Amino acid sequence: MATIIKADGLTKKFGDLTAVDGISFEIREGECFGFLGPNGAGKTSTVRMIHCVSPITSGTIFVGGLPANVDNRKIKAMTGVVPQEITLDNDLTVFENMMVFSKFFDIPRREARKRTDELIAFVELEAKRDNKISELSTGMKRRLLVARALLNKPSLIIADEPTTGLDPQARHLIWQRLRLLKSQGTTLILTTQYMEEAQQLCDRLVIMNEGKILIGGSPRQLIDDEIGREVVEIRIDAKEDPHLIAELGPFARGHERAGDTLFFYCRDGREIQKKLVELDLPNTVHRPATLEDVFLKLTGRSLIE
Repeated sequence: MATIIKADGLTKKFGDLTAVDGISFEIREGECFGFLGPNGAGKTSTVRMIHCVSPITSGTIFVGGLPANVDNRKIKAMTGVVPQEITLDNDLTVFENMMVFSKFFDIPRREARKRTDELIAFVELEAKRDNKISELSTGMKRRLLVARALLNKPSLIIADEPTTGLDPQARHLIWQRLRLLKSQGTTLILTTQYMEEAQQLCDRLVIMNEGKILIGGSPRQLIDDEIGREVVEIRIDAKEDPHLIAELGPFARGHERAGDTLFFYCRDGREIQKKLVELDLPNTVHRPATLEDVFLKLTGRSLIE
């Protein structure tokens, strides 16, 4: 696949704060590329530079071969943005919000009405077409943001934490719609703190922390390389660690203590499971490794404010 976005040494500073610290990456046409990280990692600052609403401090970024400057209207015209905030007019209806937004792209009124009706159906909001935004649930509002981002028929969609605060049903509906767009050839950029979301949607991703990229690759590759296939969690007092590490360590590829839990990472958990049966330990969980394990291993398990 051809490269649609290329960043080299991309940096964003706000006074003395470095939000994005000299990162480089490439995004391929037609893939879903994810930026993962805790609060303050630099995810949103990065995507705001990609869609030309925040000036670059240093480094370069090209979108479709064009420099991503704040005045580059060609990039803005080819991009649809699903923002993290709900930026809808509460005093207007679903239909009216879409029609007002179409004017930013100079879409003829007849064409705008046609696209609006199609997109409202696409996100399953036909029954709410004439309702004011204040009458919608949070999930409905976020679905409308997805529809609004598609009005200009973009080849690139940026979804900045699109399912924050949603219940599982609403989240899965948005995932379905984003996967459908990708299947039609649209390039997706996703920022998220939901690891399941990243595993569901992303072909490749990077994990960021404190403005830097820590690691990148496909979700499966990152899990295999950093964790293995399986994780054993043992909730036990830390004074037992030396004994358990001596017993189980030879069958694991690594271990980690976090709070009241000792974690063992392994490629094949069968031998370690046999040992667990012999030791007859309570409060033990044996499960498949996930992207969340990678995320927590790299960014830490302590709360970040």
